[in-house]
Amino acid sequence: MDSYIVLIISCIFINNILLMQYLGNCPFLGVSKRMDTAFGMSMAVVFVIVMAGAVTWVVNYYILKPYDLEYLRTLSFILVIASLVQLVEMFLKKNIPALYAGLGIYLPLITTNCAVLGVCLINMKEEYDFLHTLVSSLSYSVGYGLALILFAAIRERILLARVPKPLQDTSIGLVTAGMFSLAFFGFKGMIH
Repeated sequence: MDSYIVLIISCIFINNILLMQYLGNCPFLGVSKRMDTAFGMSMAVVFVIVMAGAVTWVVNYYILKPYDLEYLRTLSFILVIASLVQLVEMFLKKNIPALYAGLGIYLPLITTNCAVLGVCLINMKEEYDFLHTLVSSLSYSVGYGLALILFAAIRERILLARVPKPLQDTSIGLVTAGMFSLAFFGFKGMIH
């Protein structure tokens, strides 16, 4: 049980996939201007990462490893992720059209979101069993969502502030993301 708690804390705070490993920053900067789209994107990423983690674990341990096809790992993982994103996109388009429209181009970008692929590859590198893979995938995606939602809250406040012209929009977003990352860097010493 302790190993799961350590894994959860580590994935959410200490090794946050977005702020510490800086994977998946394109949608991070793109959908973080409004809280509602950030929340919707967080939920979509949580679903895709958890499902991708589970499916890629099965693909890796039941197809790739037994037949010595591990060199196809990245390609097969990308196919799994692309399929899952298509499912999410079809679901949102049919059931939540406002969120689908709000996410715009960033929803298909989950397919090429390096955070999703990164989590799947980290799970394989660490050689987690299936349950650890699920916990890791859920924790990394919750950490991603937490960072995205907190950053969206900060950016909504920045939109109301007087920002010097050279720092407006993406520039202030990058500066804020850097400071945000430094704040999460403070968690690094929590677990040895």
